[in-house]
Amino acid sequence: MRFDTKVIHAGIEPDPQTGAVMTPIYQTSTYAQASPGEHRGYEYSRTDNPTRTVLQAQLAALESAERALVFSSGLAAIDAVLNLLKVGDHVVAGEDLYGGTYRIFTKVAANRGIEFSFVNLADEAALRAAMRPTTRLVWFETPTNPMMNVIDVADVCRVAREHGALSAVDNTFLSPYFQRPLELGADIVMHSMTKYLNGHSDVVMGALMFNDTPLSQGARPQSGDADAQAENADAGGEERLGDKGDTLYTRLKFLQNAVGATPGPFDCFLVLRGLKTLAVRMERHAKNALRIAEYLEAHPKVERVLYPGLPSHPGHEVSNRQTSGHGGMMTFFVRADLEGTRRFLETVKLFTLAESLGGVESLIEHPAIMTHASIPAEVRREIGIHDNLVRVSVGIEDVEDLIADLDRALQAV
Repeated sequence: MRFDTKVIHAGIEPDPQTGAVMTPIYQTSTYAQASPGEHRGYEYSRTDNPTRTVLQAQLAALESAERALVFSSGLAAIDAVLNLLKVGDHVVAGEDLYGGTYRIFTKVAANRGIEFSFVNLADEAALRAAMRPTTRLVWFETPTNPMMNVIDVADVCRVAREHGALSAVDNTFLSPYFQRPLELGADIVMHSMTKYLNGHSDVVMGALMFNDTPLSQGARPQSGDADAQAENADAGGEERLGDKGDTLYTRLKFLQNAVGATPGPFDCFLVLRGLKTLAVRMERHAKNALRIAEYLEAHPKVERVLYPGLPSHPGHEVSNRQTSGHGGMMTFFVRADLEGTRRFLETVKLFTLAESLGGVESLIEHPAIMTHASIPAEVRREIGIHDNLVRVSVGIEDVEDLIADLDRALQAV
């Protein structure tokens, strides 16, 4: 099936008991057993729930994965990946990350003895220099949040694999409609399903998609890479990420159940509903975003626009190579100080001043004060999050109305 068909049909079958076309909401916490331990595949809804099972099957199909697991938030999904690691393990992460990801790395996982290096992953030499014998994971976003930097997924995953490390990509901004990192060599893909996958700003949920990779040899160094294999042996060999016989699925499924950050069946139902329009929504998001990016790039009160769909974007060619479209997210610098930028944000009407992204409605926000406030000010300045930076999630409204709203607000600058 092609993608537009998958979002309607992949993993979805009429309910076997009633024939219901839409997957029912199995709003139950427990399940009857015929005899102790003899059940129909479900015993307790933290462990498994039929509505959740269908959602996970569809997500795996959309991301070209063998498996998918859903969690009660994107950060809960990230925490599950971090729980693959142990004290002394090292993570290389992109220097430009969502503030919540940076916070869980530096304020939670670091307190558990996991070490982090934040580097510019568009620079392969910098990535290689950051890798250590103890590096177990390379984590990155592309495009990045909020600077819209484009990272070459295949290149970063190849370096991670050479060093025996897992590679994990936050694919929230583009969704599997425009980008499928597993097809480019990634081991794990993470989504905040709160955003585009659900698409209606009424659910908080996260997901991990991955292939059922054995963990007994770390992250599968290439068979011909003798240096990587020797480095793996020096670092503790085959029991680094899990017990013998563990796979990514068995380990992450264990963590999903053991930690318990699982979504309820009604939220799973809502995402199943949202996924059916993912293809048509993403097309409209991207079409509107390109028009708005071109408008803003020509506006005298805008310093610079960061949108990978523009030829002026430094990552435009890489984005064209690894994606089928550029999505609905962009950032731009208002030609003003903080107060002028604040006036602009207070003046928009159709764009709602709010955190989050990926809903059908257009949202606008100030990263330095809102979504990325948990990143220290000096780090924000280093990566370019200045007081005149604005992040936009372009919705699916009529683009002429959106441009008129921005034009009116820019007059207040």
